[in-house]
This record gives sequence, structure tokens and C-alpha cells, in this order.
Amino acid sequence: MDYIKIRFGNDLDQLSSEFKKSIEEMFRSMSPRFNCTECSWTPPMDIYETPGEIVVLAEIAGVKKEDLDIEINSKAVKISGKRQDMARVKNATYRLAEIQCGRFERILFLPVPINTEKVTAAYQDGMLHIKLAKQPPEKPHKIDISDE
Repeated sequence: MDYIKIRFGNDLDQLSSEFKKSIEEMFRSMSPRFNCTECSWTPPMDIYETPGEIVVLAEIAGVKKEDLDIEINSKAVKISGKRQDMARVKNATYRLAEIQCGRFERILFLPVPINTEKVTAAYQDGMLHIKLAKQPPEKPHKIDISDE
């Protein structure tokens, strides 16, 4: 069984500048001349919930497992990595070039707290599957009152 790096932390609330990414994507879509030296892309992801867990599916075909990084805390999951640039064919006129390369990062805020000790991740056929066990609901504790 192969393993994917998973880091546990509390610094997921420090988000990168989404505004900068939006501006870059807007200019990149208008003309390839505006491509940045370190491009970024956003892989499509699904999140669904069952009675016992939260499941995250990420479509990241072409990304090597060694280039993936997953960080979690009880409230969020951060998935980041890099897809290597694809070699372009010389003397070819590209009529369509939609496959994006470079770094990516997604922070997904979870609908319920999860147990960070019970997390599994698998990567197969370009799909990353992360299973996050939900925290059991807290039970109220009865406190006895003494006669001091």
C-alpha cells in the first residue's frame, strides 16, 4: 500500500490571496501572452457526507502522488500539489490547449467537525479519495452538587 503525505495543523485559516488568482485567471483566459511564470489551476472536487464520514473526491489526473500534500484539522482540508508542465510539440499550431499545469491549492471547509485521527487517503486513476470520520456528538455530563 502506498501512502500520501498528510499533515495535521491549525493554520488552514490563513488563506492565500484569492483576488490575485482570480485576476491571473481572467487575463490568462483572454490571451496566452498573459500566462504567469508560476501558473495555478483549480482541480474539480466533490464533497459528500454519509452518516459516519465526509468524503472528498478530487480529479487531479497527471499529478504524481509525490507532488500531493494534504493538511487537515477538525474544520477544514487543504489539498495542494503540482502538475508538471507538459511538453509542447514544436512546429505545431495548437487549436485548443485547455490542460492546465502548475501548482494548485484548495481549502475545503467541512460541514461538521471530523476526527483527525481517523483519516484515509488513496490516489488511483487520477482521482484522490479522502475519507474523514465525523466526530461523535458530545454527550452532556451530569455534575453532582455537594453540600459544602
